[in-house]
Amino acid sequence: MRGKKTIGRTEIIDLPELGLYNIHAKIDTGAETSVLHCEDMEVVKKAGHLYITAFIRPNEDSEKTLKLTFPVHRERTVKSSFGQSEIRYIFLTKIRMFNELYDIKLSFRNRSAMSYPMLLGRNFITGKFLVDVAKKNLATNII
Repeated sequence: MRGKKTIGRTEIIDLPELGLYNIHAKIDTGAETSVLHCEDMEVVKKAGHLYITAFIRPNEDSEKTLKLTFPVHRERTVKSSFGQSEIRYIFLTKIRMFNELYDIKLSFRNRSAMSYPMLLGRNFITGKFLVDVAKKNLATNII
């Protein structure tokens, strides 16, 4: 437990490299990977490398859509909570929590039917944080 910060069952985080701030994220220790909501996405191959492009609204009230492109770090087959397998394309970026930047491996997926636009999975949580399910928003950034 030494050196680990405590987070709640939900957190408000920033993804500064994506230009996204105050994102409501659900902590899910049952999920292996972290995922961010996107309206749509496509994977393209350029010069022998895969890139993922996602279309994201910075907030749900906005009509504006951001187009974000990242090199694919790796492909991964993920089984959903419904038991369906799908390929996820993982990319690397930074997440801000507790006013600190951490590396995170993320994938995009349409989460419009879900309560939270982002899910933080155990690949990110392990070794850095303890989860107190009785609390919320312990890592809120103060800028």
